[in-house]
Order: sequence, then structure tokens, then C-alpha cells
Amino acid sequence: MSTYKHEVIFCIVNAGFADEVMDAAREGGARGGTVIRARGTAAQEAEKLFNIAIQPEKEIVMILIESKLKNDILHALYKEVGLNTPGQGIAFTMPVEDVVGLTDFSAVDKKTEPAD
Repeated sequence: MSTYKHEVIFCIVNAGFADEVMDAAREGGARGGTVIRARGTAAQEAEKLFNIAIQPEKEIVMILIESKLKNDILHALYKEVGLNTPGQGIAFTMPVEDVVGLTDFSAVDKKTEPAD
């Protein structure tokens, strides 16, 4: 088990905007994510209340990150794919208690560097 502090970001956007989500997240330090196709279920009342058109086809991008990157990535997502953009995205985070299977790339780089 890893001792790192991690969170998972869930970003829900209109279909076709997952690449924009990942581009913005990478700017904030994320390495990669997982895209899940989904369908929205917002009612007509929600469309009237928020004065936005609800697209039923969605993509959910899950991005596992170190907690220290959270604010930078969320800010980038807000700017690039937030509700006031064509992606009409929302994002939220959840804490991750344990993580396995991740590689600490900084440690790998140090092992492969030639000795002086």
C-alpha cells in the first residue's frame, strides 16, 4: 500500500470533451485519466433553473492525483470545460484512502540515471 495522499477528481462533461478535460488536467500536473461514457438525467426544471441546455450524452473523466495538485487542476478544469463553456462540465473530488499500482516516476528516473 502507498503512503501517498491522493484524491480522485470526477469531471462530468458533454460527450466529446474528454480530451479537453485531460489537456487542462495535465497542465495542472495530472498524468492520465479514465473516460467513462454516461447519460445525463437532468429534468426540464434544472434546464430552466440554470438557463442551460442539458445534453444527455456525457463523459466522466476520473483522474487520480496527489492531493497537492487538486486546486491547480480544478481551477484549470473550471476555466477550460466549466459550466460556461461548450463542455458544460462540473468537477468534484473525493479522498482516496489507499492506492496500489502506481509508479513513482521520480524514483524510476533516479534509478535509470547514469552514475557519475
